[in-house]
Amino acid sequence: MNALPPSHGAVSLAVLRAVLAGSGTLAPADRLQTLVDAGCADLPLPGGGDTAARWRALAEVAAHDLALVKLYEGHTDALAILRELGAPEGIAGSTAASVWGTWAAEAPGARLTVQPGPDGMPRLCGAKSWCSGAQHVSHGLLTAWGPDGEGPQLVAVDMRQPGVGFCGDQWHAVGMEASASVDVLFQDVPAVAVGAVGGYLRRPGFWQGGAGVAACWHGGAVALARTLHTALARAPAAQRMPFRLAALGRVDRLLAGSAALLRETAQWIDAHPQEDARLAALRVRQTAEACAREVLDEVGRALGATPLCRDPAFARMAADLPVFIRQSHAERDDAAMGECLAEKAVAPWSI
Repeated sequence: MNALPPSHGAVSLAVLRAVLAGSGTLAPADRLQTLVDAGCADLPLPGGGDTAARWRALAEVAAHDLALVKLYEGHTDALAILRELGAPEGIAGSTAASVWGTWAAEAPGARLTVQPGPDGMPRLCGAKSWCSGAQHVSHGLLTAWGPDGEGPQLVAVDMRQPGVGFCGDQWHAVGMEASASVDVLFQDVPAVAVGAVGGYLRRPGFWQGGAGVAACWHGGAVALARTLHTALARAPAAQRMPFRLAALGRVDRLLAGSAALLRETAQWIDAHPQEDARLAALRVRQTAEACAREVLDEVGRALGATPLCRDPAFARMAADLPVFIRQSHAERDDAAMGECLAEKAVAPWSI
């Protein structure tokens, strides 16, 4: 079989916005299918020369709905990984209309196992946690481990097969509730290996793709900031209270800095597609997370409880964003950045 075709290139933001506006009443999973069907989910590959366009699309979807972008990012990440690792077209029975989820988080003490079945095909047994949208996608790309602990092995699986079950008993979050995160239970389910054991982590796209979530967090912060900007832009000059203007100024500084680093990081990744992007990815993720936290605080303090209580879109975004950014590893990622920097002979902070 032939490898998957290359991505189509940058998605028109005007088309993306139109599709998002036309699907606003649908559930996130249905909106994702709409985006896939409209050709709005086949993005430029990370490190392929137009990473910034990829991230602009992620940020645009995030500004509309964070639960949706969680699913959208998982689908677009799966397509990028499959292409990078040379997966064949139609893997695991997929088609151009298939909707993917990517699930690589490893819950403590609960590893999904993979081992050869009677027909030689890999078989999955056990549970996979933190699987956003798993009940609604057609295919999954996930990490599993051999019985001897060897791994991780990336596998593709048709989620509509017998032996695939779901459990949402552990998910109690109010924020990101619509992302429909569940544990997936596999009972001797056929899968297809993607790449070699450990290849998922060793590939250049691991950190290149991991940096993309920063664009999602940035997009959520932009949505909140727009509410503050709109409130002040519509208010008569005499009612533009100084403390609200000051908040808008601080929000602008935060978002401008985050956006600049996203653009710079995208350019660096495109210029160095085969280099280790760990430091660059961690830096932009930590910056976007800090920006999102501060923007959420600034906008809430400036506008008070009114939008939280009377604006459903704002209230949902304000509830979703704190949960989503906890995908960051906080001080552990700061320490990982410090480790990367300590290995460099020269500090990289010159203008």
